[in-house]
Amino acid sequence: MSERTVYADNNATTMVAPEVKDEMMPFFTDLYGNPSSMHIFGGQVKKHLDLAREKVASLINAEPSEIIFTSCGTESDNTAINGILTANPGKKHIITTRVEHPAVKNLCQTHASNGYRVTELSVDKKGQVDLDELRESLDEDTAIVSMMWANNETGVIFPIDEAAQLVKSKGIPFHTDAVQAAGKITIDAKKTPFDLLAISGHKLHAPKGIGVLFVRKGTSISPLIVGGHQESGRRAGTENIPYIAGLGKACEIALQNINNEKVDVGKLRDRLERELLEKAIDASVNGDINNRLPNTTNISFKYIEGESILLLLSAQGIAASSGSACTSGSLEPSHVLRAMGVPFTRVHGSVRFSLSRFNTDEDISIIVDKMLAIEKRLREISPFTDD
Repeated sequence: MSERTVYADNNATTMVAPEVKDEMMPFFTDLYGNPSSMHIFGGQVKKHLDLAREKVASLINAEPSEIIFTSCGTESDNTAINGILTANPGKKHIITTRVEHPAVKNLCQTHASNGYRVTELSVDKKGQVDLDELRESLDEDTAIVSMMWANNETGVIFPIDEAAQLVKSKGIPFHTDAVQAAGKITIDAKKTPFDLLAISGHKLHAPKGIGVLFVRKGTSISPLIVGGHQESGRRAGTENIPYIAGLGKACEIALQNINNEKVDVGKLRDRLERELLEKAIDASVNGDINNRLPNTTNISFKYIEGESILLLLSAQGIAASSGSACTSGSLEPSHVLRAMGVPFTRVHGSVRFSLSRFNTDEDISIIVDKMLAIEKRLREISPFTDD
């Protein structure tokens, strides 16, 4: 293994930022009260809960009362979709896309097996949705539209502003999985009329096990977890205060640095991509290069196996991915790349590199050097050619 490890799989998860860890530590020791308790031990913790809620709300320019803390992005997505369907039992149509994260895609497939009509919008070769197809799919039976803000595999950013406005003009609830987008690009709840939005802490340098569901004031949903009065009765269970405090700090840092990070991390991504495309034998980028997250590139290496690339990269101390971490145990080709029509000769050789503010120019040099050597090695043993 390489003496220096390089982590380039930040769309799967991120390291907990040192400032976030420091923010969390007091809640494991001195500040151990239950925020629902009336005594001083609970009251002093409740103040931190309220402060964290304000910090999360500020990241997306929302009201603190619109923020519900959950355990993860998947719970947030499930709460949003199931909550709307339960609150509107007379409507049996769901609209989503063919490239959603499994948290949404598999949930919608479950509802389809239980009698719901599910429309999966197609994407073009760049991974973009067609708003005309969305417009034509809306009808009086549509209960909810769920469309991710940015794709976890390609980084492609969907036209959420236009989509949300279109859906809202029909009086239909609009949900967006913003797990990959939050903290990387600007999200403004005052400008974009989404009703529900999901965030996951471990995608923006907070710990795993904490998430957020934004529910716009006036939106009626049924809770997924029923019990006590926590989160204004919208998500029962004693709040995970250490992780909530950490998420609040992570959101505060993300908001302060979002413009600089877009530029700095974007430069690293662009350099990585440029050098691999220039020096590799046969590589191409998957996705809309003009509308994507600044930290993500998805590159296909023709005629070589992506899983082999990842194993060899890992042996060199480099972490990357072939797609969603939630489907990494499957040998099936990426449903995202298949939906985009990526040729079979390239779809299996796709690798996603996703960076963060903790990556450096030295990291990029190491990735490029090792990746080119791996490509050369695998091509020498590959049985496939264009001949």
